[in-house]
Amino acid sequence: MNTHDFTTTILLNQSPEEVFKAIQNVKGWWSEEIEGKTANKGDEFKYHYEDVHRCKIKLTEVIPNQKIVWLIEENYFSFTKDDTEWTNTTAVFDISKEGNKTKLTFTHIGLVPEYECFDVCTKGWSNYVENSLKKLIETGKGQPNATGKPQIETERALSSKE
Repeated sequence: MNTHDFTTTILLNQSPEEVFKAIQNVKGWWSEEIEGKTANKGDEFKYHYEDVHRCKIKLTEVIPNQKIVWLIEENYFSFTKDDTEWTNTTAVFDISKEGNKTKLTFTHIGLVPEYECFDVCTKGWSNYVENSLKKLIETGKGQPNATGKPQIETERALSSKE
């Protein structure tokens, strides 16, 4: 794994099974505007936030309670010169035990500092994984984007530039 790819790790008291099920509930932690299936290998879904960010994602690997891999097949950003940054990158959710805790490591392979979106995207992923997904796992309620509403300040700023 390239050490320049974005990665973040959280430790949780919940079981690997609970963590796995929460990741599959993409509407519960990323966005209520997810269209498609998000649980099994071969499933595809689309994400969009206004005309700021759209992507199409396919689940390419699903190992119950251990790992989920997304391939970002298509991507569009309105705020970068190369609006296809993320296209053909992968997002990996690795679940493991660490002592009596469950460790979730999220890595976006291909999201590298050379990307124009790197700062905005790393802030976004940090929020979604470390805050929203963590809350979904721990309390049963995440903080996804509501329909038509940005989740984080950088998304608000980007949508106001439109």
